[in-house]
Amino acid sequence: MGPAPLVPAAAYARTIRASVERIFENALDWEHLPWLHGDSFSRVDLIEASSGGWRARVRGQPAEASEDAEIELVLDPSGPRYVTRTLSGRGAGTEIWTLLEPIGEQRTRIRVEFCVPRLEAQIAAQVGRAYVRLYTKLWDEDEEMMVRRTEVLSRPRGRPVGSASVPLGPESGLRERLPLEVELEHETFRVVAVERELHAYPVVCPHLGGPLGQAPGAAGVVACPWHGYRFDLRSGESADGRGLCFRLRARVRVNPETGMAFLESG
Repeated sequence: MGPAPLVPAAAYARTIRASVERIFENALDWEHLPWLHGDSFSRVDLIEASSGGWRARVRGQPAEASEDAEIELVLDPSGPRYVTRTLSGRGAGTEIWTLLEPIGEQRTRIRVEFCVPRLEAQIAAQVGRAYVRLYTKLWDEDEEMMVRRTEVLSRPRGRPVGSASVPLGPESGLRERLPLEVELEHETFRVVAVERELHAYPVVCPHLGGPLGQAPGAAGVVACPWHGYRFDLRSGESADGRGLCFRLRARVRVNPETGMAFLESG
């Protein structure tokens, strides 16, 4: 006996401020689901991944009221399109097709079609509306990430670390201005105080360019809201065991004679 026939439950269309390349990159990025979309996903456990897609066990929110579902995502670059299938768990048999139509350098028209196993018409309509609400929220969040990712990739690369220095003013007044963002060698660093010591760290995550400048620096650790990577901002080293470190370093130096503070590369 073959799989149950699918019927269309709803469709959703909008224009995204990103290229097909960025959208495919985002679709393959299973790792961001429980972080950027933490209101919708409580956990994602990868089963396998390749350049053409991934398969994982996914749990929604709230975690205690949800059950695991096995999901696979497969790209079709010739479309261009991709499909997300629920293989088991809640919504098993559902297929969600995302069709992409490039309409500019950084603009893509998308159409998302939600196909579910045959249900009573009223129930299918309710399921369709729920999917549209969810995907509206997910695409809002993803679009902001893709726009920032494009902007980060277009920035000039930081020059090799040398002896650059930016004056920050007297240390006595600096602490009242923290946190402070400062440009140094085409990069932005955030100056903060950790246990009375002054430190600086880059506001761009070295993974995929996430916004570290808006992440909290409690206990000397900064976390990326896109993928959850955590860094010890005092040393720049990984604070979560995943081995990712800051690519660029900077330090705050205070002249003991004048009391003037400087942000220096290195």
